Amino acid sequence: MKLRVLSGIQPTADSFHLGNWLGALRQWVRLQDTHDAFYCIVDQHAITGNYDPKLLADRTLSAFAQLLALGLDPQKSTIFVQSHVPEHSQLQWVLSCLTGFGEASRMTQFKDKSQKDGAERATVGLFTYPILQAADILIYRANQVPVGEDQKQHLELTRDLAQRFNTTYGETLVPPETLVLSEGSKVLDLTNPSAKMSKSAPAGCVFLLDDEPAVTKKFMSAVTDSGSAIEFDPQNKAGVANLLTILASVSGRGVSDWVNEFSGKGYGELKKAVAQAVTQQVTEPTRTKANELLKDRGQLIKLLNDGAVKARSVAGETLNNVYQKVGFLK
Repeated sequence: MKLRVLSGIQPTADSFHLGNWLGALRQWVRLQDTHDAFYCIVDQHAITGNYDPKLLADRTLSAFAQLLALGLDPQKSTIFVQSHVPEHSQLQWVLSCLTGFGEASRMTQFKDKSQKDGAERATVGLFTYPILQAADILIYRANQVPVGEDQKQHLELTRDLAQRFNTTYGETLVPPETLVLSEGSKVLDLTNPSAKMSKSAPAGCVFLLDDEPAVTKKFMSAVTDSGSAIEFDPQNKAGVANLLTILASVSGRGVSDWVNEFSGKGYGELKKAVAQAVTQQVTEPTRTKANELLKDRGQLIKLLNDGAVKARSVAGETLNNVYQKVGFLK
């Protein structure tokens, strides 16, 4: 039997970006051929901070269209919206009753965000975010979860809660393992190569739904340095190294090949090559396909409903076992 993998992504912007694709989404496409894949658009997580309710539904549907455009197949994987599967929240309550207040307080992301915005403005939803994330994973008895550095602490909490439940009530939940992806390039902001590419800094972020002029403009405006040599030196030439990393990741050719290719050439030629590769192989095909899919919203919603039915068939079984173990009346 295939190992089950679970991963999720928030619909908090009009478009996913290049960092999302290189770091996670293209691996999702590959995993659906080797794993029993469950992919969740986590709209409940999306409301823990400031958001626009008028945009959330449209962004959720757009996120689904983009996932399909990138190659996710509802026949190969289970793709669904978090709020369509109430078992997530139901399991979260049980797990919350097993989580210590101090334990939840030590979650790095909560500490960082609450310090940034002020503790008084931090919501209880933000505080319990990692517990809902644990429920997202454990409700499907996922064997593996692909996570980045910023989510490793949350996965450890998930494992701890699964083991704590099993010790207290008997073997029920599956402690997931970290899935180390063979690739997963860290893409940096084009205007500030000391920071990760993020939707919160749109000037240095290439979105998958950007048109060709927008993509080209962003790459041609990318920060490099005062030198002229095209070398892979992340410490001293972070901007150039970022461009080479993107080009290598998109093209499938090694960084050293591209360094040799651009020997004696200028930064402008490198930027044009990266912009062309990203446009032709990533953004233009994704934008064209996603826009076409969004013309039939009814069909997209039907596919999401089908995904929710598949997801609930697994989640419901897990929740029934959990409820029985904790003593809830059937």
